[in-house]
This record gives sequence, structure tokens and C-alpha cells, in this order.
Amino acid sequence: MINTNEVALTTKALSILFVEDNEVLRETTAEIFKKFFQIVDTNINGEEAIEQYIKFYEKNSHHYDIVLSDIQMPIMDGIELTKHIYSINPLQHIIILSAYDDSDYLVSLINLGIEQFIKKPIDYQELLKAFQNISAKITHTSLTSNTNNQVIALGDNFLYDRENKSMMQFDKNIYLTKHEILFLQLLSTKVGKIYSNEAIVDHFNFINENIDAKNIRKLVSKLRKKLPENCIESVYGIGYKIMPTNII
Repeated sequence: MINTNEVALTTKALSILFVEDNEVLRETTAEIFKKFFQIVDTNINGEEAIEQYIKFYEKNSHHYDIVLSDIQMPIMDGIELTKHIYSINPLQHIIILSAYDDSDYLVSLINLGIEQFIKKPIDYQELLKAFQNISAKITHTSLTSNTNNQVIALGDNFLYDRENKSMMQFDKNIYLTKHEILFLQLLSTKVGKIYSNEAIVDHFNFINENIDAKNIRKLVSKLRKKLPENCIESVYGIGYKIMPTNII
């Protein structure tokens, strides 16, 4: 059995956004969360949650540590909420609550990179274990991450420097357009993760750059001519991911 006091010690400085349209479940669960988290915010649907997510960042200069959301909600469901959040912050820790075994939901969310699923009615021991695991990841990341200096080796001596947003082969600089840089910055944020066309479009829109699915294909086609073969992988019907040889 999970020791609640031990979990609270690891989560007490963290923030959580809980999105659930059932008022009773939302309010009673939020009260429980206040014993574990420094900040507990709630919302009733995905659309309002996105607005709150952005306002939280604008106020605090960082995102929520954890987003916990139901799948079935009015106006905007948990899948669309997840897509929007990942377009803003691909590294966001998200847990999905579901009373359904519908494989279509699960496949869509797995492809988006969801942290974990928790079945309804909520097993709070399972949920606390998920919080404990995420807290450990956040602690590890804060101690070891140095993404500003991250260099990704793409094969054939190609190196992509995330800090300088530049591509090199040996000592030769490879020219990248603005949209190519934005695309690579997104894909290299979480290496190996599949980014859907919708997530890519949302990412570009969020930074006031217009692109559609047709133009994404053109962008990828042109970028592939500049890069090693197979370093940008297409996943049929889903999206794209970057496949490096190493991260330095």
C-alpha cells in the first residue's frame, strides 16, 4: 500500500490542474489533492482548461506540473485537451481518467504520449502511485536536464543544436528555413514521440505561424532532402517523429 505521507513529501511543492465535468467528483477529489499539492486548480471542460493553462503560465512563468483530466467532457473532451496542451508544452505530464474501455480513445491517447490512464471509479492508490512516479521524473529532470545545451546526432555526422537552432554536418552549416527550425524544435523536444498533424498545426498557430496538413507534408519533404535518410519518420495516419542516433 502506498504511504500517503511519503507521497505528500514528494508532491508538496507541485501544482496540478484537475479537469472533470462531474461536480461532486471534481470538488471532493480536489479537497483530497490539497493535502498533496501546493496548488490545486480545477475546471469543468477542456476549452476552459486550456484558457486556464495559458493564464497559469502567463502568471507563473511555468506550466502546471501535472494535468489530470477525464476523457468524456462537454465542449472539448480529454483527447482534444491533450492535443492542445502538447502543442503548447510537449513535455507536460498528463494523466487521463476514463470510465471507458473504448480502444479508439486509448489508441489515440497512447499515440499522443499520455503519461498514464486511471480507470473510473478512481483507485486512489493507483493515482497516488502515478503522482509519486511523476514527481520522481520531475526531480530527476530538474537535477540532470540541460536542454539548452542539448545536441542531437542525426546520423552521417549531422548535428542539430537545439539552443542555437542550427544544423551542422562536420563544420558546414546546413541552412534551415524558419518553418523547418520550428518543426525540428517541436520534434526534438521529446525525441521519439509521435507528433500528430493536429499537434503540429496547433504548435505553429500558438506562435502565430500558419500551416496546414498539406504544407506539413511539403515541409517534411523539403527538410528530408537536407537531412540523413530516415531521421524523420512518418507514422501512417498519425504524424511524425525524429529518430536520432544519439543525444549529446
